[in-house]
Amino acid sequence: MKALIGLLLLVFGHDVSSVIHSQQFFYTASSGLSTFPEFVSVQMVDEVQIEYYDSNTQRSIPKQDWAEQANRDTDPDYLERDTENRKGLQQAFKANMGVLKQRFNQTGGAHIIQWMNGCEWDDEDGTTEGYDQFGYDGEDFISLDLKTMTWVAPVHQALTTKHKWEGLRGRNQYLKNYYAKECVDWLKKYLAYGKSTLQRTERPRVSLLQRSPSSPVVCHATGFYPNRVVVFWRRDGQELHEQVDPGEVLPNHDGTFQVSVDLDLTAVPQEDWGRYECVVQLKGIEDIPTPLDPALIRTNREGSHILAFILTGVAVVVAVVVAAVVAGVFLYQKRNDSDKGHKPVGSDTSSENTEGQNPSPEAQPLTTVQS
Repeated sequence: MKALIGLLLLVFGHDVSSVIHSQQFFYTASSGLSTFPEFVSVQMVDEVQIEYYDSNTQRSIPKQDWAEQANRDTDPDYLERDTENRKGLQQAFKANMGVLKQRFNQTGGAHIIQWMNGCEWDDEDGTTEGYDQFGYDGEDFISLDLKTMTWVAPVHQALTTKHKWEGLRGRNQYLKNYYAKECVDWLKKYLAYGKSTLQRTERPRVSLLQRSPSSPVVCHATGFYPNRVVVFWRRDGQELHEQVDPGEVLPNHDGTFQVSVDLDLTAVPQEDWGRYECVVQLKGIEDIPTPLDPALIRTNREGSHILAFILTGVAVVVAVVVAAVVAGVFLYQKRNDSDKGHKPVGSDTSSENTEGQNPSPEAQPLTTVQS
């Protein structure tokens, strides 16, 4: 895999000029997990949470002033309407859980339904993507292929759902239009309202870290925004694709990001370290090179604080995993009355109300998986 990534970089090079913006919605319904809410929904724009609801608080909570303003400018009563819609989805997903337990011949234990959908927009070439997918107990259940407009069922328990949803041709056409147009239009609106937050540039802080003399040297960049960053090692001005172990870009608690790239120096004599440097590239700023100078490397010999610093990413990953388990999705519903704008999720959430209709994606809970 590392060799493949290296080959792709050699062919295509690094590109931080364009930014792919996203609007994502996550629903999670759980059963048998006493420490988590029964239902959670979250809306994200460019990986920034803008709204939250759970079954404990029973209300939608705005997380960003600019997103709340965008919603209120469209519908002054959106928050109250949003709360009621999410309460409806909460009940629908509770019914969903019973349906799926029956489908999988389950009685007790802990179970999770997840629904993720949303859209992406490339601000350079204008291309868009959409996705709509469900999972159950950590496995794919059913997803929409927007190119063929078919529902993909990787498990036989989802075949009934696939056949039923593929028969809703009007609704599927709406989904195609929604992900290509309406979702993207709202994403652009949020980007405009949240420009000072979402389209800012934060310069990274770069450190060289090493646990012990025999450990890899870690180039750690943190505090940067947006998350489209490239960090790599080079020797004598040439990018390295061997000896390196790139990490994932992870979120910080303050809305910025961090990433680490390891360099294995096992076979490199220290007198050759001066030939190496770490380079950070971020849209809107000049390249940041950091030479591999032993005097710049922070190690455990300086005290235990550095170990905690290196492990920050691990803690973030754990937090993200927990959030993913309890995350829910919030997606706006297309209004029947177009002048009222981008309606929150799920006005029709019962299987009786959704069966046979042409609902928006938000109004389609899994109760329609019933046979």
